[in-house]
Amino acid sequence: MRVLQVLAVAALSISSVIAKKSPSAFDVYHKKQSPITLTEQTHDEITSAPRDYYAAVLLTALDAKYACGICREFQPEWDLLAKSWQKGDKKGEHRLLFGTLDFDQGRNVFVKHQLQTAPVLFFFPPTTGANASPDGQPVRFDFLGPQSAEGIHAWLQRHMPPSEYPQLSRPFNWSKLITTVTIILGVFTFGTVAYPYIMPVIQNRNLWAVLSLIMVLVFTSGHMYNHIRKVPYVTGNGKGGITYFAGGFSNQFGIETQIIAAVYAVLSFATISLGLKVPRMKDARTQQIAAIIWSSVIFGMYSFLMSLFRIKNGGYPFWLPPF
Repeated sequence: MRVLQVLAVAALSISSVIAKKSPSAFDVYHKKQSPITLTEQTHDEITSAPRDYYAAVLLTALDAKYACGICREFQPEWDLLAKSWQKGDKKGEHRLLFGTLDFDQGRNVFVKHQLQTAPVLFFFPPTTGANASPDGQPVRFDFLGPQSAEGIHAWLQRHMPPSEYPQLSRPFNWSKLITTVTIILGVFTFGTVAYPYIMPVIQNRNLWAVLSLIMVLVFTSGHMYNHIRKVPYVTGNGKGGITYFAGGFSNQFGIETQIIAAVYAVLSFATISLGLKVPRMKDARTQQIAAIIWSSVIFGMYSFLMSLFRIKNGGYPFWLPPF
């Protein structure tokens, strides 16, 4: 009997020593490359109680068949955050594990949490120790849009005790630098080679006059009004025909803007020709005929423009023949 008691005491002592020496999930995983690629089994290992550490687990769906754009966009940010934290906390003093569980490896976990969308981030607080949570339930972060590593880094710190936590460290973007330098050199080379051909065009007064006139005609005819109000191009008149002009000075159609712009363009061209081209004609008879023609065009277009004003507002008192 005495021998049995001694053996029992010895067995209890050995088991207690083994239990004390058995490493926790944090000791097993915190030195592995972060974030840890989880399965259902390893997910349960690092999130099951009791635990004296924090665990941040991202539930995601990276396979293209799930068409989860946010999952694939956020994954590099998540990897950057996990690696930066591990690099700044090599000794594991802040006791935080990062893990990633893909839907294909953790369907039952998704069902357990009743998840219908991904990605979702769960933050598991400790259940034992000085920073233990009373209920030990995870805090959930839902992705309502694209997120950055900086945003999640700040979110994690808000759920941990105040301390000096590892800083996020983004690697230098060499590809962006190379691309920028290449574009600058390309533009400089193109400008150097094309300078003799481009400068005469840029310095051409007639070209700028035409461009300025086009812009003036476009905007004075109501182009911006159409974009702001989203007006219809044309409407029916109720008799099987088309209405080209909207009644009232506060309304207009898309085709109405184009008609007005065409009228203004003809008036502008006729005025410029009458003021600049006709006086340079050397033949008196040709000059007289050109002056009569352009004056008639101006008179006719103004008559047509006034008729449009009367369509817009029946009370408009002015008119010119023949319209």
